Amino acid sequence: MIYEVKVADKTHRVELLKSADGWRCKVDGIDLSLDAVSTQEGVLSILIDGKSYEVKQENIGAESNIVVSGVRFPAQVRDPRSLRSRRSAASGGEGPKKLLAPMPGKVVRILAPVGSAVEHGQGVVVIEAMKMQNELKSPKNGTVKKINVTEGSAVEAGQPLAEIE
Repeated sequence: MIYEVKVADKTHRVELLKSADGWRCKVDGIDLSLDAVSTQEGVLSILIDGKSYEVKQENIGAESNIVVSGVRFPAQVRDPRSLRSRRSAASGGEGPKKLLAPMPGKVVRILAPVGSAVEHGQGVVVIEAMKMQNELKSPKNGTVKKINVTEGSAVEAGQPLAEIE
């Protein structure tokens, strides 16, 4: 299995192969011998060159983190064979990006009005769905060029909420 793993702002190519004595792993072409055991749902204990690491994946809204021995890293794992991954990679960081509603809900707050400068990961719009509020974050550094909704309006899944340029 081959994956592209983006940790912070650096992308790594990770190849995993199951072998008789555990897993063979290549990270950016460098061979690593490791053993991994699932200790509970979403938690792995990984042994690399005799050193043990506890690894957890956290998903908070649209944000994904990997926690390694208590240290949190923003991370994205992409399977280059999947259509969704190819589309997101093709979108790159250039040009305007649309912020889409991930689910049906109601707009509670607009955190960044038109003309606001925003950074990647900064909150732009808050929607409420099933009595939970979800802060939708900017997909890139830029300026809010368009807000397509108003506070209190109902939105459908996939509906464009804002445009960041």
